[in-house]
Amino acid sequence: MKFVENKNSVAHYSKAVIHNGIVYVSGQLPILLGSKTPPETIEKQTELVLQKLRSVLEEAGSGINRILCTTIFVSDVKYWSKVNEVYAKFFGNHKPARTIVPTNTLHFGCLIEINAIASID
Repeated sequence: MKFVENKNSVAHYSKAVIHNGIVYVSGQLPILLGSKTPPETIEKQTELVLQKLRSVLEEAGSGINRILCTTIFVSDVKYWSKVNEVYAKFFGNHKPARTIVPTNTLHFGCLIEINAIASID
Protein backbone atom coordinates (compact mmCIF):
# COMPACT_ATOMS: atom_id res chain seq x y z
CA MET A 1 0.00 0.00 0.00
CA LYS A 2 1.26 3.47 -0.91
CA PHE A 3 -0.03 6.83 0.30
CA VAL A 4 -0.12 10.03 -1.74
CA GLU A 5 0.51 12.42 1.10
CA ASN A 6 -1.37 15.63 1.67
CA LYS A 7 1.61 17.72 2.77
CA ASN A 8 -0.32 20.99 2.92
CA SER A 9 -3.10 19.87 5.25
CA VAL A 10 -3.28 19.60 9.01
CA ALA A 11 -6.04 16.98 8.69
CA HIS A 12 -5.22 13.28 9.15
CA TYR A 13 -5.72 11.79 5.70
CA SER A 14 -3.93 11.07 2.42
CA LYS A 15 -4.94 12.63 -0.89
CA ALA A 16 -4.99 9.10 -2.25
CA VAL A 17 -4.14 5.52 -1.36
CA ILE A 18 -2.78 3.08 -3.93
CA HIS A 19 -3.39 -0.62 -3.38
CA ASN A 20 -3.26 -3.55 -5.81
CA GLY A 21 -3.29 -1.36 -8.93
CA ILE A 22 -6.18 0.81 -7.74
CA VAL A 23 -6.00 4.40 -6.54
CA TYR A 24 -8.61 5.61 -4.06
CA VAL A 25 -8.79 9.41 -4.16
CA SER A 26 -10.09 11.31 -1.14
CA GLY A 27 -12.93 13.77 -1.58
CA GLN A 28 -11.80 16.94 -3.33
CA LEU A 29 -13.31 20.30 -2.41
CA PRO A 30 -13.26 23.38 -4.66
CA ILE A 31 -10.73 25.20 -2.48
CA LEU A 32 -7.29 26.32 -3.60
CA LEU A 33 -4.28 25.95 -1.31
CA GLY A 34 -4.21 28.77 1.22
CA SER A 35 -7.86 29.70 0.66
CA LYS A 36 -11.03 28.84 2.52
CA THR A 37 -13.33 30.43 -0.04
CA PRO A 38 -14.70 28.41 -2.96
CA PRO A 39 -15.61 29.98 -6.31
CA GLU A 40 -19.11 31.45 -6.35
CA THR A 41 -20.89 29.28 -8.90
CA ILE A 42 -21.53 25.54 -8.94
CA GLU A 43 -20.06 25.39 -12.44
CA LYS A 44 -16.74 26.95 -11.34
CA GLN A 45 -16.67 24.78 -8.21
CA THR A 46 -17.25 21.63 -10.27
CA GLU A 47 -14.51 22.58 -12.74
CA LEU A 48 -12.04 23.21 -9.90
CA VAL A 49 -12.86 19.93 -8.15
CA LEU A 50 -12.38 17.98 -11.39
CA GLN A 51 -9.06 19.74 -12.06
CA LYS A 52 -7.89 18.86 -8.55
CA LEU A 53 -9.04 15.27 -9.05
CA ARG A 54 -7.01 15.09 -12.29
CA SER A 55 -3.93 16.44 -10.48
CA VAL A 56 -4.14 13.87 -7.66
CA LEU A 57 -4.64 11.04 -10.15
CA GLU A 58 -1.63 12.12 -12.20
CA GLU A 59 0.48 12.35 -9.04
CA ALA A 60 -0.60 8.78 -8.24
CA GLY A 61 0.34 7.53 -11.73
CA SER A 62 -3.20 7.37 -13.11
CA GLY A 63 -5.46 9.74 -15.05
CA ILE A 64 -9.06 10.70 -15.66
CA ASN A 65 -9.43 8.12 -18.41
CA ARG A 66 -8.64 5.44 -15.80
CA ILE A 67 -11.44 6.46 -13.40
CA LEU A 68 -13.73 3.55 -12.62
CA CYS A 69 -16.18 5.26 -10.26
CA THR A 70 -16.91 8.66 -8.72
CA THR A 71 -19.05 9.74 -5.81
CA ILE A 72 -20.39 13.28 -6.04
CA PHE A 73 -21.62 15.05 -2.93
CA VAL A 74 -23.69 18.10 -3.81
CA SER A 75 -25.19 20.52 -1.29
CA ASP A 76 -28.51 20.69 -3.13
CA VAL A 77 -29.88 18.42 -5.85
CA LYS A 78 -31.08 21.55 -7.70
CA TYR A 79 -27.47 21.91 -8.91
CA TRP A 80 -27.43 18.48 -10.52
CA SER A 81 -28.09 19.54 -14.14
CA LYS A 82 -25.28 22.13 -14.02
CA VAL A 83 -22.90 19.66 -12.37
CA ASN A 84 -23.78 17.01 -14.94
CA GLU A 85 -23.10 19.44 -17.80
CA VAL A 86 -19.60 20.33 -16.52
CA TYR A 87 -18.90 16.68 -15.65
CA ALA A 88 -19.92 15.44 -19.12
CA LYS A 89 -17.75 18.06 -20.83
CA PHE A 90 -14.78 17.16 -18.63
CA PHE A 91 -15.01 13.39 -19.21
CA GLY A 92 -16.12 13.41 -22.86
CA ASN A 93 -16.63 9.83 -24.06
CA HIS A 94 -15.29 8.31 -20.83
CA LYS A 95 -18.27 7.45 -18.61
CA PRO A 96 -17.23 6.10 -15.20
CA ALA A 97 -19.83 4.67 -12.85
CA ARG A 98 -21.02 7.36 -10.45
CA THR A 99 -23.20 8.08 -7.48
CA ILE A 100 -24.67 11.44 -6.51
CA VAL A 101 -25.36 12.11 -2.85
CA PRO A 102 -27.39 15.21 -1.96
CA THR A 103 -26.18 16.72 1.31
CA ASN A 104 -27.00 19.83 3.23
CA THR A 105 -23.75 21.62 3.91
CA LEU A 106 -20.16 20.83 3.00
CA HIS A 107 -16.97 22.13 4.60
CA PHE A 108 -16.13 25.82 3.99
CA GLY A 109 -19.58 26.36 2.44
CA CYS A 110 -18.64 24.40 -0.68
CA LEU A 111 -21.43 23.25 -2.97
CA ILE A 112 -19.69 20.08 -4.22
CA GLU A 113 -17.13 17.41 -3.30
CA ILE A 114 -16.02 14.49 -5.46
CA ASN A 115 -13.99 11.38 -4.68
CA ALA A 116 -12.90 8.71 -7.15
CA ILE A 117 -11.56 5.22 -7.66
CA ALA A 118 -9.24 4.64 -10.62
CA SER A 119 -6.90 2.01 -12.01
CA ILE A 120 -3.17 2.33 -12.50
CA ASP A 121 -1.15 0.62 -15.25
